[in-house]
Amino acid sequence: MRRYALLITLVSLVTSPATAQTIDAGRGPLPVIVPDSYDAGEPAPLVMLIHGYTSTGQGQDSYMQVSPLADDYGFIFVAPDGTKESNASGNQFWNASTACCNFHGSDVDDVAYLSDLIAALKREYSIDDKRVFLFGHSNGGFMSYLMAHERSETLAAIASLAGADQTEERSAPSEPVHILQIHGTADDAISYEPGEFIGGGHPGARESVENWAAHNGCAVEGVDAGTLDLESGLAGAESTVTRYTEGCRLGGSAELWTIQDGGHVPQFSPHFSRLVIEWLLGHPKP
Repeated sequence: MRRYALLITLVSLVTSPATAQTIDAGRGPLPVIVPDSYDAGEPAPLVMLIHGYTSTGQGQDSYMQVSPLADDYGFIFVAPDGTKESNASGNQFWNASTACCNFHGSDVDDVAYLSDLIAALKREYSIDDKRVFLFGHSNGGFMSYLMAHERSETLAAIASLAGADQTEERSAPSEPVHILQIHGTADDAISYEPGEFIGGGHPGARESVENWAAHNGCAVEGVDAGTLDLESGLAGAESTVTRYTEGCRLGGSAELWTIQDGGHVPQFSPHFSRLVIEWLLGHPKP
């Protein structure tokens, strides 16, 4: 697996048979993982992992182990960092919603940053426009929903673990986006049911999915689609799958994986991230 970095200026790296360039992504060096199978003549999917509040891109990937799957599935991977809070803690956050997690009134525009990052990656690598995906945890899940609203023409699908959509009204997305929400019923930070976090209220997991089923033109009555084993600390196949696919506009659907008794930071089964990646890659733009 070859690693590259996104830096501030355009320069060439001559450290591997394939020449890499660096690009201004706005926030300093950022590793990009390119699968060994990468061929500029065959556009590759892009998977972007969006970290939770107080975490980092690297820390989130250490927890979720997404980058090791890049070779298996042939996707380009990047895990960007949010902005550090202005107080002494310096916690990293995304300015994603009133609920989570811009607690100090920053005016940082993370939609612009992530959009610029996607554009920069497309300039340097052959990326399939129909297969650009976000996978976010907690605050990163909120950010993924915001990007789906604001950049529906760019994103094929998002997966949110323990995040939520926005309670306040947002403009309808211009295009359908496939949505996967994964949430534990015992989450004591971002509750499975509609609730309050430090910044304000947020919709529940099912409400978030049904909002997007409506955006995508789907019937808002979900269909039970079996069970999954997502949490290694819980016995059996503890997670139920609910799909919203009937009547959807082309390029849109919604799905909810409910982890019964799962918390905010699940103890993943060995195949958790693989299942999410397979779901994302199976939902390209038409």
